[in-house]
Amino acid sequence: MTPETIFYAVAFPVLGIFLGLTYKGIDRRISARMTSRIGPPIRQPFWDVGKLLLKETVVPENAVKWIFNAMPILAFASSMTLLLYIPFGVLRAPLEGYGDLIVILYLLTLQSLAMAVGGFASGSPFSSVGAQREMVLMMSYEMPLATVIVGFALLYKSFSLTTIASTPVWTIVSPLAGIGVLLLFVALLAVTPAELAKLPFDIAEAETEIAEGMLAEYSGRNLALFYLSDAVRSFAMAAIEVVLFIPFTFSYVFGVSLSGATLYIVEGLWFLFKVLIIYIAAVTVVRTSFGRFRIEQASRIFWVHVNLIALLGLALVWVGV
Repeated sequence: MTPETIFYAVAFPVLGIFLGLTYKGIDRRISARMTSRIGPPIRQPFWDVGKLLLKETVVPENAVKWIFNAMPILAFASSMTLLLYIPFGVLRAPLEGYGDLIVILYLLTLQSLAMAVGGFASGSPFSSVGAQREMVLMMSYEMPLATVIVGFALLYKSFSLTTIASTPVWTIVSPLAGIGVLLLFVALLAVTPAELAKLPFDIAEAETEIAEGMLAEYSGRNLALFYLSDAVRSFAMAAIEVVLFIPFTFSYVFGVSLSGATLYIVEGLWFLFKVLIIYIAAVTVVRTSFGRFRIEQASRIFWVHVNLIALLGLALVWVGV
């Protein structure tokens, strides 16, 4: 492991919190402007976390206390670990070679699972309903997500994100396989708001129906950890999509030669710009444009439509390889 990756392993989780909260603030600001509102300032998520950390952490009397308190820590730890598998611009992922896409799939699932288990452990009927909805949703959207990963494994004969990022997928595929990759991209964009529990797939937290669902009984430090976990995972999800589908570096796109500190700064900013575009397209625009689906509608969308798109994309990739 090189010095730069050791620094990355220590610094990027901290940077990931900052970026996650910043992107969350930008998301709320743009969403408000799309609906002709001023919206909160971009720094608002930082104040929200600060206020939550200062509030008392209440544990319901009927809760299984150790599970109730452990799940926010597990969700936060899984989100932070997720960051260590993602190449940042031209920097390699610190945990490259220790599972990559397979482990990433488990880490993405772990945060949702932690929220569901925490909901069940709270002893609240609202939380239990939310947890049941989350489990149904997970069974619906995990298959197209796994299909996307299998498609890339077919193309690269590897699960390494760094290997995928080093050779843009669009440069190694035939026209037929390229159409397949495009369909996989569409399927992953459709899965993104559900994976992040955003509208129109935030059925498990529907505040107007079940009072925030799984998070109804959480407060103080525990709720702050879930809040941070959500912010970091949202950034990480968009970053994964950039690495898989838009890995082109600034130097490659604009044909310039960079070196030294300039290379890392410019490529880092270029990477953040691409993540922001994906974040806005897959999360902000979707959650602002659509109302909340019912659970059976969401399940049908993923089991029928998104699965078909992903499987068709996988078939085209398999034929075109």
